[in-house]
Amino acid sequence: MSGKGTVYLIPCYLHETNMECLPDYILSAIQKCQVFYVENDRTARRYLKRWWKEMVIDDYEWQMIGKAEENVLNAFQKDIMAGKTIGIISEAGCPGIADPGQYLIARAQKLNINVSPLVGPNSILLALMASGMNGQHFTFHGYLPIDNVARDKKIRQMEQQSQQDSSTHIFIETPYRNQQLVQSVLKNCKHTTRFCIAVDITASTESIITKTVSEWKQNTPDDLHKRPAIFCLQA
Repeated sequence: MSGKGTVYLIPCYLHETNMECLPDYILSAIQKCQVFYVENDRTARRYLKRWWKEMVIDDYEWQMIGKAEENVLNAFQKDIMAGKTIGIISEAGCPGIADPGQYLIARAQKLNINVSPLVGPNSILLALMASGMNGQHFTFHGYLPIDNVARDKKIRQMEQQSQQDSSTHIFIETPYRNQQLVQSVLKNCKHTTRFCIAVDITASTESIITKTVSEWKQNTPDDLHKRPAIFCLQA
């Protein structure tokens, strides 16, 4: 690796009431950084102050990631080439996983810069771990289509693929559309297909439950509105 800047991938809690899921060594990485690239500067600053109450926020440079537009990538590259130590912080979970930080990380790799990922919670893996589904062969699809017809088609395709190779298919939805997504899965999948609904992971209200589609139809959850959720499916 070159002697230029270092990039730390700093995980964030999934739920702000739970700092216990984060290892103490994150603090030492935070204290080494000079610049922070974040999705939301207000919540990121509040998060860092929970780690380090004495931190003087104005002593650091702050850049908003957004969709990692070219001007952000250029600023990132300039900071790296100036030898600065950079922290990338996701809004929740681990940077680079279902997160726009991946574009900055890709630029750092292209420049042969040291990228140091720090251990932290990831809702995708935590849901998979607790689902009881295949953890050796799985696919994360991100958001499914918003259009009802396209979403139904995607769900049937995932179930078919899962049936062919026993794989787990993981996906997410905007929290205010959780109920519609669940109804789409129950409408389109076979009775024997397993479906895991994982909400509020690491919070006191956490619930991770796997049932067959037939079992969910008998007792469909109606309290998923605006709750962060991960969904897993295996035929």
